[in-house]
Amino acid sequence: MGSRTNRPAALAAGVLGLSLVLTACGSDNGGDDTASGGSGGGSGADCSAYEQYTQDFPGIDGKTVSVYTSIVTPEDQPHLDSYAAFEECTGVDVQYEGDKAFEAQVLVRAKAGNAPDIAYVPQPGLLQQLVATGAAVPAPEQTAANVDEFFGEDWKGYGSVDGQFYAAPLGANVKSFVWYSPSEFEDSGYEVPTTLDELKSLTDQMVADGKVPWCAGIASGEATGWPVTDWMEDMMLRLNGPEVYDQWVNHEIPFNGPESTAALDAVGEYLKNPEYVNGGYGDVTTIATTTFQDGGLPIIDGACSLHRQAGFYAANWPEGTEVAEDGDVFAFYLPGQTAEDRPVLGGGEFVLAFDDRPEVQAFQTFLSSDTWANEKAIATPQGGWVSANSGLEVDNLVSPIDQLSAEILQDPNAVFRFDGSDQMPGAVGADAFWKQATNWITGQSTQETVDKIEAAWPAS
Repeated sequence: MGSRTNRPAALAAGVLGLSLVLTACGSDNGGDDTASGGSGGGSGADCSAYEQYTQDFPGIDGKTVSVYTSIVTPEDQPHLDSYAAFEECTGVDVQYEGDKAFEAQVLVRAKAGNAPDIAYVPQPGLLQQLVATGAAVPAPEQTAANVDEFFGEDWKGYGSVDGQFYAAPLGANVKSFVWYSPSEFEDSGYEVPTTLDELKSLTDQMVADGKVPWCAGIASGEATGWPVTDWMEDMMLRLNGPEVYDQWVNHEIPFNGPESTAALDAVGEYLKNPEYVNGGYGDVTTIATTTFQDGGLPIIDGACSLHRQAGFYAANWPEGTEVAEDGDVFAFYLPGQTAEDRPVLGGGEFVLAFDDRPEVQAFQTFLSSDTWANEKAIATPQGGWVSANSGLEVDNLVSPIDQLSAEILQDPNAVFRFDGSDQMPGAVGADAFWKQATNWITGQSTQETVDKIEAAWPAS
């Protein structure tokens, strides 16, 4: 659902405050969302890794590339810092423009003939709309080669339209997590589950131990209900597999078919079971009135034990909470039907170009490389960023939850699927799905819920 799912907030708590030496000092953005990534300049970076750009794209020295994105202050600074060595070594000046209204304005600009050189697009559906304007250009072969080397076919598919590859992945996030207290697990003798059956058994054991295992909150202003859509998408992947998930997202099977009905019922086994929820808050209906930010907090005081939420939930723990495998809270991968099944629900951004000048293609190719992935990790000392780039060295990530996310994304057995509601038409994914999911929590039946969402699907 929009930026919440696709761009994690910077971690404010629980991350390791390591001070890392950057390859170059930061820019002088000073909170202005429009800035040059090279304003801080390089500081003697090793340019050997950058010679390929001046060789493959000659004549780029002294040229400028404009970048337009929804990533604004303070999350823009690590991006600016990650460009410094590229700018120093190639002579290309990257002009960065962050805009909170990006998702609406980028379409306006593309249609008006005022597109940036490059846009960071957070949704495959929006990417398709931008390509449909005719303003976007396919990615160069050097970028495609990097994606073939460093990303899975699933990620390349999200950056392609009608079989043509346009956009390489940039950042990523993992949503298939369950937060828990490591000390509670150790004290109670609980094991991290490796299958859905084990997750159910663990939940029942907690009930037998006199606990209310799960806590949840789905209130989020006009977007209330979106955490239920994530739950359902995770269950769609696990119960039906990625092919059926894709059919469901693309409406090749109805929203109220047996597959999705079973997936929502599977979520209901947890969220609508009064013995399982809502630890720390009250009965099942309190899920609808509890903010998603507060949803998992009762884990801290032991009022609940489990909370399904994305890796970016790390930013919501109170200041001083240690997020680590041996800390106050951590997360485990929401398991599949077998220990070998590794479906992963998540989000990310894609680098779409609107010009094929050599300097644009050089920067586009740099962003798809392992070099940039590691520069970005080093330039993000507060954590809150990860990539599915297999060339990313996990040790360059300072946050344990980021490291776990990277390990999951780089797992060769993992099958990634993008947030389904973000790919559905707005009338469904950002309206009916959220509203009917909320009604479902407060008592509406599964059948009525999926029927009403199906009825909201546009006729064409």
